[in-house]
Amino acid sequence: MKFGVITFPGSNCDQDMIDVIKNELKQPVEKLWHKDTSIKNVDFVVLPGGFSYGDYLRSGAIARFSPIMKEVITHAKKGGYVLGVCNGFQILLESDLLDGALLHNDNQKFICKNTWLKPISKSAPITKSLSTEKGYKIPIAHGEGRYFASEESMKKIIDNDQVLFKYCDQKAEVNIGGNPNGSLDNIAGICNKEKNVFGMMPHPERAASSSLDNVDGLELFHSLLSNC
Repeated sequence: MKFGVITFPGSNCDQDMIDVIKNELKQPVEKLWHKDTSIKNVDFVVLPGGFSYGDYLRSGAIARFSPIMKEVITHAKKGGYVLGVCNGFQILLESDLLDGALLHNDNQKFICKNTWLKPISKSAPITKSLSTEKGYKIPIAHGEGRYFASEESMKKIIDNDQVLFKYCDQKAEVNIGGNPNGSLDNIAGICNKEKNVFGMMPHPERAASSSLDNVDGLELFHSLLSNC
């Protein structure tokens, strides 16, 4: 599978993502620039974390208008795969490729620490091969990661099995103590109804190498490769 990783002004996790795809997954990867008007025939587009355009106005709001996003949206609507991590998730929400919004963390502070994730969706490629009985240790680093959606949107998301991950404790129990930012229903990631666009706040690329003493994130990537 050929991947493409987009760099926006302010991206800071693009090279991390490229390294994981190239060195850990052994997959071909293209570097894409936000001003490109082509995604270079990649199968899977990744929007990495960072602070696109300095998070001015609202996180992801300006990046949504970068020239390449027109091609990303077209790719997604044709059934192509797209993953947004952290700031990338914010951009996907601003682009209306996913439902809901990401608000300031409930403590109004930037949070950078390890969290535990429980896979929820049984049909999405990124979670399909994961154990629902295991808590996956994946770090977060964000100031606006509190997921919110209207009651109507939440009903559709739940009914369509679109919740990818929920914050949990080390024993994979979903509870208030495991929720780092006040996200609605402990939600850490969602996908679209068609299961080809995935967004999550935690950074699996920061937990995908034995040199980091954590390969839990690598299991998410392997699940994608096995099921896409």
